[in-house]
Amino acid sequence: MQHDATPATSSPLVHQLDVDNNIFNSLLAPLPIEGMNLSHRVVFAPVTRCRALNYCPQEAHAVYYSQRASEGGLLITEAVAISQEGIGFPHSPGIWTEAQVQRWRNVVRAVHDEGGYIFCQIWHVGRASHTHYQPDSEGLPCSPVSSTAQRIPKQWLIRLPEGVRAEYSQPRALRTHEILFVVDQFRSAARNAIQAGFDGVEIHGAHGYFIDQFLKDAINDREDEYGGSVENRCRFALEVMSAVVSEIGGQKTAMRISPVIDHFGAHDSDPIQLGLHLISRLNDMKLAYLHITETRMTYKGLKSLAITNAGHVEDESLQLFRKALKGRVMLSGGYTRETGMDAIRSGAADMISFGRLFIANPDLPLRFAIGAEVNEGDESTYYTHDQVKGYLDYPMLTPSQVEQGYNRAGTIHNLDHVRKRVLSQLMKKNKKLHDLPLHLRVDEQPAYIVLP
Repeated sequence: MQHDATPATSSPLVHQLDVDNNIFNSLLAPLPIEGMNLSHRVVFAPVTRCRALNYCPQEAHAVYYSQRASEGGLLITEAVAISQEGIGFPHSPGIWTEAQVQRWRNVVRAVHDEGGYIFCQIWHVGRASHTHYQPDSEGLPCSPVSSTAQRIPKQWLIRLPEGVRAEYSQPRALRTHEILFVVDQFRSAARNAIQAGFDGVEIHGAHGYFIDQFLKDAINDREDEYGGSVENRCRFALEVMSAVVSEIGGQKTAMRISPVIDHFGAHDSDPIQLGLHLISRLNDMKLAYLHITETRMTYKGLKSLAITNAGHVEDESLQLFRKALKGRVMLSGGYTRETGMDAIRSGAADMISFGRLFIANPDLPLRFAIGAEVNEGDESTYYTHDQVKGYLDYPMLTPSQVEQGYNRAGTIHNLDHVRKRVLSQLMKKNKKLHDLPLHLRVDEQPAYIVLP
């Protein structure tokens, strides 16, 4: 089936750019990472969008990511499941079949054509799932798996297809001998990502999902070598990371963690000790970067990320984590242009990832560069399945608006080069925005999600 759309228009006001070139000394400063030469530090954070019918990326995915690509910019995909058992959202993508790998090749190619880099974030949701997503070989429902048999508290509800919300299903604790099978699924998914052309892989070890369910002592009640002490609780995460690094190399591997965050009831009695131990072991792997979510990360009107350890714990933990880490750090959690600049200039972070701002502003690095106002996101379309509305139709700046922004900003370091490069890219992107979404091929939406 096809979707038609006419992109909206916008006339954002343009603010005065910092005359002391602060933006070019921070968020827009280049950053070399082995295998990549980033031209700026504004990263597209992994954000679930629920558009992958049959667990496969659609043509719209290539457009969506290429819209947000920039020369020398880094994108991280939405979380991509390592297996059928790792699914926990409707129409979320996977990378465990050859068909999925082939679809991802199209996405990667589109981003590379824009001169950008793209990492694939891979995950397993663990107990954050439902029997609806867990059919066995005969199509019968199975329980999600986790470190524990504890169910996610009823205050959190899962999204099922057709907009239905329900309680999370009762999980079963993995048997000890089953854990290495999941480790191997992460290894295989990482290998598939590199075969699809991705520049690297980010392991999702945060936000109460599978790896985090082993890390946090509030829910890890195991009595084997994967539970109890902080060393044991980190064992699964480190086995996953070691497997992936051995498969694709440390320079192509990253990890996302959230030691101080309580999501889905996954919190820790000593998050600083947990984070420091994990970082001390990750240092030996020489990762591309470590992605840390701060406690400031909250959802408007939804207490899905309860800040139970806010205040001094966040400030202290970030300082200690940064000092302990022997590598690049990326921070996320409600950052704005100004707070992101401050974090880079202060040395708290090397990169900042933006989620909701990047959803609504495909040309976010450009808007930050010239001080343009940002579009507001439409939260009602964040998790819908429409391949255009709220997905591909957010307006980008026109060439005249970009020119206006530079003129108001005054003289900027390397202005002429930046102006020519960005205007050329922008005009190319605007044509893509107007032309490509008109004839998208989309998989038929199944009444019940099945394997492709």
